[in-house]
This record gives sequence, structure tokens and C-alpha cells, in this order.
Amino acid sequence: MGIFKWIGGILGFMLFPPLGAIAGMFIGSLIDSLGEDEGDSNAGRGYGGSYGGGSSYSGTNQGQRNSFLFSMLVLASYIIRADGKVMHSEMEYVRTFLRNNFGEAAAQQGNEILLRLFEEQKKWDAQRYGQTRSYMRQVCAQVAANLNYSERLQLLAFLVEIAKADGQVADAERSALYEVAQYMGMSAREVDSMLNLESGGSSSGSLEDAYKVLGVSPDASDEEVKKAYRKLALDHHPDRVSALGEDVKKAAEKKFQEINAAKEKIWKARGL
Repeated sequence: MGIFKWIGGILGFMLFPPLGAIAGMFIGSLIDSLGEDEGDSNAGRGYGGSYGGGSSYSGTNQGQRNSFLFSMLVLASYIIRADGKVMHSEMEYVRTFLRNNFGEAAAQQGNEILLRLFEEQKKWDAQRYGQTRSYMRQVCAQVAANLNYSERLQLLAFLVEIAKADGQVADAERSALYEVAQYMGMSAREVDSMLNLESGGSSSGSLEDAYKVLGVSPDASDEEVKKAYRKLALDHHPDRVSALGEDVKKAAEKKFQEINAAKEKIWKARGL
């Protein structure tokens, strides 16, 4: 079952405009053009029901997972185009994620979804200036209403990694990330924390970057720093996104380790 198939599997809490309408763009011509291609079998580990060591997803979890992943593609198309350029490295980040977890067929089909979304965004803005932004705002509101805070954080983390894929985050991409975060019920501070995770959580990163990961000033008291860490650790705990699948949970675990590494750097500097 290929990636277009699971678009049709968004049966629960997200089958409403605009996300349901955007998914509907693919459920006719694109799915029909694929037919029952046996070559999709490698991708069936994910969206079709079982994947990643035999874990199975059905009912609410499957619908939630499908909605999360389709939302990621829709919002990724917005972030990728934010600076007016479609970078190969950013597209490849998405393709690699799909390829590693669901096979080559899913990577190719996910690429087609992004290209189709780029074309649709051009049409939306040609019909009415800023229509794409309006649609994305509605998608974010729908995500905020139906995914818990930790799941939204993980979705935002994927978008940040896509923006970073070409080695730099343009001002327009950063603004788009702030915008998406706000509409999903999060703050610019969450974006800044994620943008600094890799450096703040590495041995070569600066202490200043570590403070940015925790979202506090170096002048903050020990109690304020501890409070910020506790909240961050609770919000980003991998168990809170387990319903979205092992691949998403593993990404959350990596992020959680970087948060703890930044915390250890600060604790060491403060003698805590």
C-alpha cells in the first residue's frame, strides 16, 4: 500500500476542510493512476497497518498517524517554498525520511505529493493573494485541535529539520516556522530551541546555545533553569508521541537526548 493509499485512510478527526479537501486532491487521479502496483509492497510497512519490527496500527492510532504524516507533507511544502526556492537538499530530507521508513515507492510518491502541492499553492495565490497562507493557517488550526502538544512539537521539529537541510535557515523560512508554530498553538521560543538543539546539545556547542535550547537567559536563576528543563523534558518525552509510530518516536528520542545534553552542559557550568 503506497503513500497515496494512506491519504485515503485519514478517516477520523481530520476529514474536514482544509486538510480533508487537500487530501481529496489526491484521492482521485493520483490513486487511480497507481492502481494496485505490486511494487508498493515495500512501502506497506508504514501506512497500511504494520511496519518497523511488526508493530501494527489501526483505528484511532492509524488515523492519527496518517493525519500527522500528511500534515507534515502539507506544511513542509509551505516551509520549503517560504524563501521562494525549492532546494534539492530540503526535498531530499523528506524523501530520505520516507525511504528509510517506508521504502523507495513511498519516497517517490511523497515527492509527487510535494510537487503537486507546490503547483496548487501557485494556483491558490494566483486566484487570491495570500490564499496559501490562509490555507496553511487553517491546516495549523486543525492540527492544533486534534494533536496533543507533544505531537505538535514533533511535527514542528520535522519542519525545522527540513528548513535546516541545506545548511542554513533563511529569514523567510524562519518567519514561516514562527508563523506555523503560532498557528499550532506554540511560540517562537519553541522554534528557537529546536534550531539550537544540535549545537546546544553537542560537546562542541557553546553554553549560550545550550541556554537557547532550554529557552532561558544565562542570567536566569537556578530554579528558573530547572523549571524550564522540567517543562521541556515533559513536553518532549518520546512516550508522548508513541501513538504516531516507532519512526516518529525514535526522532523524538534523539531530540530528547539533545535536550538532556544541553541541560548537562548548563548543570556542569553552574555546579548543579
